[in-house]
Amino acid sequence: MSSDLKSMKCKACEGGVDPLSLDDAGVFLKQTPGWEIDREKMEIRRTFAFSNFYETMAFVNALAWVAHVEDHHPDFEVGYKTCDVRYSTHAIGGLSINDFICAAKLNALLGQ
Repeated sequence: MSSDLKSMKCKACEGGVDPLSLDDAGVFLKQTPGWEIDREKMEIRRTFAFSNFYETMAFVNALAWVAHVEDHHPDFEVGYKTCDVRYSTHAIGGLSINDFICAAKLNALLGQ
């Protein structure tokens, strides 16, 4: 399961498959520095911090582009210098590889 997540493409998930186990999610988590698993909500999350509002909004626009291209959409909250991003695959009620692919792509936007 150790592929380069940022070079992968999300696959449509309409349900009917099991969410990742916590062990499998942990393997992908190691490839997405800065992200953490919320075991209660079965999602991954990360807060991105920026120097100013302009940088924050530039990131949000890039996040929107990634979501559009991958057709996998996060929940997020935007503040003046922060953006809290949460991924979960709602169709399966837990985590899928798509969540980690998008997390890796957001990290890559910032050179991480």
